Amino acid sequence: MRLRSVSLAVFLAVVASSVPSLGLNVAVLSESTRVLAQSTDTRKAEADRLLEQGSKQLETGQFAAALRSYQQALEIYQSIKDRQGEGNAFKNLGNAYLNLADYKQATTHYNQSLAIAREISNRLLEGQSLNNLGLIHSNSRDYKQAINYYNQSLAIALELKNRLLERKALTNLGNAYGKLGEYKRAIDYQNQSLAIAKAIGNRQAEANSLINLGLAYYNLGEYKRAIDYHNQSLAIAKAIGGRLAEANSLINLGSAYHSLGEYKRAIDYYNQSLAIAKAISDRQAEADSLGGLGIAYYNLGEYKRAIDYHNQSLAIAKAIGNRQWEAGSLINLGLAYHSLGEYKRAIDYQNQSLAIAKAIGDRKGEGISLGNLGLAYDSLGEYKRAIDYHNQSLAIKRQIGDRLGEGISLGNLGLVYDKLGDYKRAIDYHNQSLAIKRQIGDRLGEGISLNNLGLALLRSGNPKAAEQNLRNSIAVKEAIRKDLGNNDAFKVSFFETQSQSYRLLQQALIAQNQTTQALEIAERGRARAFTELLAVRQQLSAAPAPPNIEQIQQIAKQQNATLVEYSIAWDNLYIWVVKPTGEVTFQKVDIKNIKFGPEDVRTAAATLAEGRSGVATNVITGLVDNTRAAVTRNNSQSLTDTTNTVRKPGCRGNACLQQMYKLLIQPIAKELPTNPESRVIFIPHESLFLVPFAALQDQDQKFLIEKHTISIAPSIQALELTRTRRLNLQQTTDQKPGLVVGIPRNALVVGNPIMPKVSFKIGEPPQQLDSLPGAETEAKDIAVLFQIKPLIGKDATKAAVTEQMQQAKFIHLATHGLLDELGEGGIPGQVALAPAGKDNGLLSANEVLNLKLNAELVVLSACDTGRGRITGDGVIGLSRAFISAGTPSVIVSLWRVGDNSAAVLMPEFYRQLQKNPNKAQALRRAMLNTMKNYPNPSDWAAFLLVGEAE
Repeated sequence: MRLRSVSLAVFLAVVASSVPSLGLNVAVLSESTRVLAQSTDTRKAEADRLLEQGSKQLETGQFAAALRSYQQALEIYQSIKDRQGEGNAFKNLGNAYLNLADYKQATTHYNQSLAIAREISNRLLEGQSLNNLGLIHSNSRDYKQAINYYNQSLAIALELKNRLLERKALTNLGNAYGKLGEYKRAIDYQNQSLAIAKAIGNRQAEANSLINLGLAYYNLGEYKRAIDYHNQSLAIAKAIGGRLAEANSLINLGSAYHSLGEYKRAIDYYNQSLAIAKAISDRQAEADSLGGLGIAYYNLGEYKRAIDYHNQSLAIAKAIGNRQWEAGSLINLGLAYHSLGEYKRAIDYQNQSLAIAKAIGDRKGEGISLGNLGLAYDSLGEYKRAIDYHNQSLAIKRQIGDRLGEGISLGNLGLVYDKLGDYKRAIDYHNQSLAIKRQIGDRLGEGISLNNLGLALLRSGNPKAAEQNLRNSIAVKEAIRKDLGNNDAFKVSFFETQSQSYRLLQQALIAQNQTTQALEIAERGRARAFTELLAVRQQLSAAPAPPNIEQIQQIAKQQNATLVEYSIAWDNLYIWVVKPTGEVTFQKVDIKNIKFGPEDVRTAAATLAEGRSGVATNVITGLVDNTRAAVTRNNSQSLTDTTNTVRKPGCRGNACLQQMYKLLIQPIAKELPTNPESRVIFIPHESLFLVPFAALQDQDQKFLIEKHTISIAPSIQALELTRTRRLNLQQTTDQKPGLVVGIPRNALVVGNPIMPKVSFKIGEPPQQLDSLPGAETEAKDIAVLFQIKPLIGKDATKAAVTEQMQQAKFIHLATHGLLDELGEGGIPGQVALAPAGKDNGLLSANEVLNLKLNAELVVLSACDTGRGRITGDGVIGLSRAFISAGTPSVIVSLWRVGDNSAAVLMPEFYRQLQKNPNKAQALRRAMLNTMKNYPNPSDWAAFLLVGEAE
């Protein structure tokens, strides 16, 4: 102000000397002008302060306060006719409304800012306003219009040679093209943005560009590449001493590993960022880290631990006055309690979040909380109340111009009316939702709406119309899948969003008596990611299309086996039998007609009320769990003991095995071969992958393995690919296929390594696994048959085993298997080997997946090696990893196998294989011989042959 006063005084002196005749009037005029000038400067300073104050309030989620500050600043700028300040105030008001997702108001204010910028020829403000208008359209999913605005902003940046604005426009163009699925173009723009950051020597901007590239690859599903970019960003943050940037990079790494399903690693990164946040006393970063930990534990199913972290995050949000983060923590707490089935408590948290959203003027947050309340009341079966909340949420989203949110609310309303049986209204809401999603280019949302529309049409008694919508839904989602590259983990997780459409389409076709077409859809809807992975590994020019009925019949003929494919629908179990002759039969089992105990009836009713996956899925899952529990009880306890209840749904002892036989085998028993040497290949679905088929008993107490030769496969088409791999492998050896006698001495046999230490829960100290002397005996006996030296004890290191694996034709691993549900790379399952140096001795399924194996057979004589994460793509675990790595035949286990019985069964398997090269028949005979001394199925029925028998 002092410099301005001096300048003003000089100006007034000049005026006074040039017009002396004004006398006193000049003095009065000069005094009033000085006062007016000082008043203007003071008011401008106040407006500038309010503008800065509003920005700080916006950063901490105080939206209503920020709006007031910006509005006050705007009024001052207008009163003093400061057009530049007025334009900036309109721009900032637009920013506030954008954060509130009030896109209509944001657009209005950005347009006013743009008009002023053009009026006063402020090209920089014009470019900024155009960029912000692009953000509006991006948030509304109108990416093409957003790109138009970003390009205009970019043109101005290039004209002004303003590298920062240029970088911002390029970044936003990259984000927009990424949302359109044009990933290569998106990454190109992000790379241009990075080049600018490097050119201007702005290390912080460079780190931000690397983060954006990481996020681009993250959205592409290339999480490992995303991790690379976030690691580069982390390195810069460390180099420039940016501790906060370091913490943020660690949070992004946590998110990437989180999406890979590597929750342990994600938790480690979140903990690192948490430590930094505490060290630099950055409470917001601390809250972010705690929130990440809460979400990670939520996805692990550790809801109580998730609640603890969200409560800590909530406490910080309250302490620093970040009301928006406070509301977000409350939402997460509500979701955790929802998952615990504590719906009333979930509702309480959503109501608290709603109150905050209203208090700070966060209309978007208000809409989200109302929608979550609708979902909670939906879960309680209070459908009318759910509808009321969804309607309130819908009204807000329409008011603020949130087209995406509007489409979601309409879809939620459709689902509630579907449950009420008001199919006409449900169909109307789903059509409205579909129209919006198509209009804004939301392809995934379009697929979801088409699926839900198909569901409503199917339930309304119109299977033909349902079929068309469901086919369209599948087409949309399959088109999206084609753009996902070769990221197997991402394809598997995306495939989960498609599974219901395939299932509903089967129902629609069966309702029209088109059972063979339904089999084609059942095949099309399983193991797609696995099939594509096998095609890539076998270097096929393209992944084969899903098989039609003629190709399915041809595969059965080539396998010379009876194929049995299961599919779990809503209330029914579908079973197709395809004989080697090409004959196809179909059976529908109505789950509701199977007699269960009263507790199970209640469970099924609750399932329907909550609108979950259906009676069939939940009841069958309960039966499978109960059967496994019955079979794997202590060997000293007879299976015929009916005094102890194991687990619901009510069967005990061998009654469980008989119940599963009645469900899975009895409806098709007459279609199965009468010759016990003839092969039956089961293609399970969902939890049926965990069924011990060999141990199922008929009404005469006869085990299924006594009547049939059994193997399993993830899909019929997978059999074709494993067969191709087997034939290719056999062409590379002079040996007759499958013969053990005379096999080259490049077999690998491992038994009872020095056991590694394992932490069974995050945060707990590791404990050494128990030694397995029976596994050592087993390995030595098998090694004699192969005429080789086994790897035992300290010699069985991971380095030694993986090196020999890649040359071995037969691989036998007798050790501990770990069902690590937090598996590396999102793939559960580890094999225990001897630790050495920095190597922990654990061979993960993800590491196996990245090997190139030439083995004809891998036998995993360890615990739980056939289990894993059950998905629409099959079991994600060790068996899938070994087959993907190049092995056509894998023998795995479904539970913790007895050390002594396995030491009998496995050598017997190889002795039988010497006599007969058919692996399925050899395994059957080994089981039959083992049960003579070990009659309990827990000792012999755990093993499954997956893939090829020859």
